[in-house]
Parts: sequence; C-alpha cells; structure tokens
Amino acid sequence: MKKDDKASISLKKVISVSIILLFVMGISVMAVNSKVKSVKIILSDGYEMNVLTTKEKVSDILDENHIILLPEENVIPNPESNISDNKTIRITTENEQTVKVTETVETSNEVTVEKLLEENYNNIVEKIVVEQTAIPFETETNDLSTGDGDKKEVIKRRGIDGIKETTYKIKYQNDIEVSRTEISTNITKQPVNKLVEIRNNEVSSRSSVDRETLEAVAQTASANGNALAAKAQGMTPVVKTLNASAYTASTCGKSANSSGYGITASGARASAWCTVAAGKGYPMGTIIYIPYFANKPNGGWFVVQDRGGAISNNKLDVYMSTYNECINFGRRNLECYIYVP
Repeated sequence: MKKDDKASISLKKVISVSIILLFVMGISVMAVNSKVKSVKIILSDGYEMNVLTTKEKVSDILDENHIILLPEENVIPNPESNISDNKTIRITTENEQTVKVTETVETSNEVTVEKLLEENYNNIVEKIVVEQTAIPFETETNDLSTGDGDKKEVIKRRGIDGIKETTYKIKYQNDIEVSRTEISTNITKQPVNKLVEIRNNEVSSRSSVDRETLEAVAQTASANGNALAAKAQGMTPVVKTLNASAYTASTCGKSANSSGYGITASGARASAWCTVAAGKGYPMGTIIYIPYFANKPNGGWFVVQDRGGAISNNKLDVYMSTYNECINFGRRNLECYIYVP
C-alpha cells in the first residue's frame, strides 16, 4: 500500500471519530439544557431578579445566586422544597408576614361581621306600644268680689287631668330600643278645668236678732248712764263676726307732742273702750255692741270714730288704754251687734 493511501485512511478515521464525539457532546448539551428552568426571586426590599438554573432545591438556587438570608428573613416556599419552572421564590421579613396574616384575619372578620349583622337583623323585633300621658288641667278664675276689702278664693270645681294616648311602632334589637315612630294620637279623656271664684271675705251675719234680748241689754246700759246704749234703743242691729285688733294713741305713728296726737279721723278725740276704727262700710257714728267687752268700761258699747289703712269692712280696731292691753288682746274674731244710724 502506498504511503498516500495510508494517510488518506487515517484522515478519514480522525474525521469519523470527531463527528462521533461532536454528536455525543451535542446529546449531552441537549440533556443538560433540558434541566434549565427560569425562576423569579423577590428580595425582602422588593427587588426582583429572574435567573436560569438547573438546581432543584430552593436553598441551592439561593446559594447559586449568592443570596444569604438574614436572621429576620424567611423564604417562601420552604428552603428544602423543590421548585419547578416559572415559579417565584419570595424572601420576606417577620413584620411582613405579620401584616399579611393580619390582613387575612381582617378580611375574614369582615365576612364574619356581615354574617353577624345579618343574624342580628333577624333579631330585630317590632312592637306596637300605646303610652298614656297626662294633659294638665287649667284654672279658670271668676272674680265676684267688690271693693277693696279682704277677699277669698272659693273652689267651685276641682281640676282633673285629661289623658292622651299615643301609639308608637318601636323597634328593639337585642331587647334595646333602636327607633320609634309615632303612628297616632288620641285624647281619651278631656281635662276638666279648675273653677275658682274670688269673693269678699265676709264673715257670717244675722239679719234677725232676738230683739227683746238686745233691748234689755240696751235698757240696762242706758239705765247705768250709757249714752250709746240709750241711743241704740229702738234700732235693729245687724250681727256679724268681725276680726278685731287693738290700738292706742302711741301706735298711730304720731308724736305725743303732735297736735293730731289722739285725734281720730272723725275729728273727735279717741276714747279708750269707746272708740273703734272700722271700714268705710260703716258710717261715722255707727254704734257697735261687743259682748266680749261687756265687763269693760262703757259696758262693751263702742262708736265708729276712726278709720285705718288696713281696716276693711270685715275688721275692727278697738281703741284701748295702754299698749300692753293691745298686745295682750292680740287679734281675735268677735261677735258684734252693729247699729247703723
């Protein structure tokens, strides 16, 4: 065999071996390439990175990319778990995890609250309630009095409150009133107004008197030299119970040195156990017999000679000797026989 032929055969062998080697290497590369996957890594600061890897475990992928976890950091999914193509590895901190858990709980609570509200709505109860309230009565006044004398109120009719009924629709939730709506109002009982009459405070009077008794009293007093009793003989008195008080010269507000000291409204000088001050309904000179003072000087016979600002037709002011007598007497109701001239 020629030298050129041998060289040609060797070259062919080399080429064949090279082709075989290239084929084997291509198959190996294809095998390797078949295990490469794309993975996204999101760091705790929010930074994202996409990597190609042939690693299976999460921890291996992190090591391959020189990512070291801090003590407060965590990995999702678990570092010892395998990960497939186009998946994400998320690195989070403990705070972020807490927030996410809280958010999840809050979302869950919102649903629960809605359910609770729905359940509570079913617990709302509506009731029709009728309530009664009083209608206060008013007072009507009828003034029948005359003059400036004492007056009194006489109740002619008592007042009675009325009744008003109001109907409400009331909503209760868990036995607590949450709203009320007025439906109607009805007055079931009208109030009765109080009626008051104002009258003169007149004391009891008698128009008919035992004439013989009075005449006997007058005759006896006249026989003893009582001029007032003598003047009253033959006259018919009116008997009234008057509210009597007492006064003397020193209680009239005048000085003892005053020219008007002891002088009455009639111009006459006041006389103890004889002068009385009476209202304008009794003319000056009216004779009044008061049995209560029968044992006093003048035998209980008096004459109207004076007036007084506080003396009405139902009152009488008896002129006495001393201030102490006035104080001891005070004020009392006395039966009086009045002889009007």
